[in-house]
Amino acid sequence: MSWTNAPAPDPVALFLLYLDAQRGYSPATVAAYGTDLEGVHLFLERRSKGLHAPAEVTKVDITAYLADLHRRSLAKTSVCRKLSTLRAFYRFLRQRKMVVEDPCAALSNPKLPKCHPKVLNVDQALHLVETEVAPDPEGLRDLALLEVLYGSGLRVSEALGLDFAHVDLDQQLARVLGKGRKERLVPLTGPAVERLRRYLEQRGAFGPAAREQAVFLGKRGGRLTRKQADRIVKAMAVRSGVPVSISPHTLRHSFASHMLQAGADLRSVQELLGHSRISTTQRYTHLDLAQIMRVYDASHPLATKRNGDEDN
Repeated sequence: MSWTNAPAPDPVALFLLYLDAQRGYSPATVAAYGTDLEGVHLFLERRSKGLHAPAEVTKVDITAYLADLHRRSLAKTSVCRKLSTLRAFYRFLRQRKMVVEDPCAALSNPKLPKCHPKVLNVDQALHLVETEVAPDPEGLRDLALLEVLYGSGLRVSEALGLDFAHVDLDQQLARVLGKGRKERLVPLTGPAVERLRRYLEQRGAFGPAAREQAVFLGKRGGRLTRKQADRIVKAMAVRSGVPVSISPHTLRHSFASHMLQAGADLRSVQELLGHSRISTTQRYTHLDLAQIMRVYDASHPLATKRNGDEDN
């Protein structure tokens, strides 16, 4: 076969391989990028173009694609994500001299409404992790998982990715693998260590898991999945009477908010959460301000008058 006649490598496949091999993104994240780019490609095919020839795509094409998303009433957050995927794709191509122009360069993101993460208050969080369960392997596992998620502020993928070698119960530390495969050490609370010890004593009851190094196991002895973890957290919330719909990530948000409320500095919380940018951590400071205003309105002698004046 002549190298000069060899087909050119697929730009999208090269980009996804880069995200996996060099950026260390999770399979789910790489798949999400692939899905976004497939949607763009299918739209461009209707215009006799495609991402197999990215240099032929123009700003007009991308603007038409965004307009199509708007016509289909796609959420602004989803539009922003898809545009962000395209920007990352073309940035990758430009860095490798595969294209000269970036058709996304002059496009702006839709303006998003400000929204803050859903969190539990301190009483709700403590009530949740103190839920009464049967002292069997599943109940002990569920409590240990809640303690790790809330007590250390881990992403659910980080908690489920824990292996025996990553956890030092004597030192009360865990080594977690975060986004981009970046490692960091996080402290484990006393209750988390106690519940992990109790759970690990009965972990073998989940089945033939002699070769499985995962800390948290499912019924069949394999590593606990995200869907299973989500069901566990929701079921525990119902059992404890927490009056909100929550997910494992709610516990991470609650951890961050409660740490800041207790006086932790922003940089320390950033390190504990594994955020690469402090601006990501700063969104939790808005939650603290909202709490301060509620306390002010409930306590200050002039607060009632102030609120009354605003209504007139």
